Amino acid sequence: MLTKVAEGVLVHQSELLQNNTVVVQGRAGALLIDPGITSGEMTCLANDLRELGQPVAAGFATHPDWDHVLWHAELGEAPRYGTARCADAMRAARSDADWKAHAAAGLPPEIADQVPLDLFGLITDLPRGTTHIPWDGPRVRIIEHPAHSPGHAALLVEDSRVLAAGDMLSDVFIPMLDDFDSTDDPIGDYLTGLHLLEDVADDVAVVVPGHGSVGGEDQVRARIELDRAYLYALRDGRAPDDPRIGPAAKPGWEWVSDIHTGQAQSLADRRRGDAAPG
Repeated sequence: MLTKVAEGVLVHQSELLQNNTVVVQGRAGALLIDPGITSGEMTCLANDLRELGQPVAAGFATHPDWDHVLWHAELGEAPRYGTARCADAMRAARSDADWKAHAAAGLPPEIADQVPLDLFGLITDLPRGTTHIPWDGPRVRIIEHPAHSPGHAALLVEDSRVLAAGDMLSDVFIPMLDDFDSTDDPIGDYLTGLHLLEDVADDVAVVVPGHGSVGGEDQVRARIELDRAYLYALRDGRAPDDPRIGPAAKPGWEWVSDIHTGQAQSLADRRRGDAAPG
């Protein structure tokens, strides 16, 4: 089911992980951002778009995590864009002869047999420095940043003032850091990403995170500050006062505390390694 969040912008939310697919209506079709995540959900999405008279004109993957690079044959053969780093990451993943088995192994077991992988990760890279989506529709600004994963980007639908934030600014997920294989400073990278989103906050009336609830204008800066406070606590080795983890966590999302525990342990291990004598 599609829910209108602003003029010309709709959201389809998945059941398991509350993934938000963003639909931006254009003149001759729709821009589809991060479609997901099961075959049934994507078929439903395709049917809803047909009823609106909005075939898919273009797609965009905000970053190369499995649940943001999915596609279904029912959505058609429109170009599926991403940043150059996002597309590079997916080409590297698919170059492995066993890429499909590796992708399947990372799926949640509850839906592993329901996620279509044949069109997984087929992303067309936009030239570096591209500032807007090349399509026949409203101007959609690309805000690339280093937070969370290589080639991550948020999209700002300028006229409707909607920010599709990718895996940031969620009310259910804490900031999830990139790993040390990709960066030496995952917290610093994430803070840089928040700063770039903060730069456009005055232009945003609706924020759509990759997972969780859509937020209104009053939530944009509040979520940035909540994410920043979590990162500062993690950086300083303090227990975060964050409603997304611990006893205050949303029912059914208590496992997010395990993500925090793992991140805190990884950073502690890194500090010990850096402090060890050479």
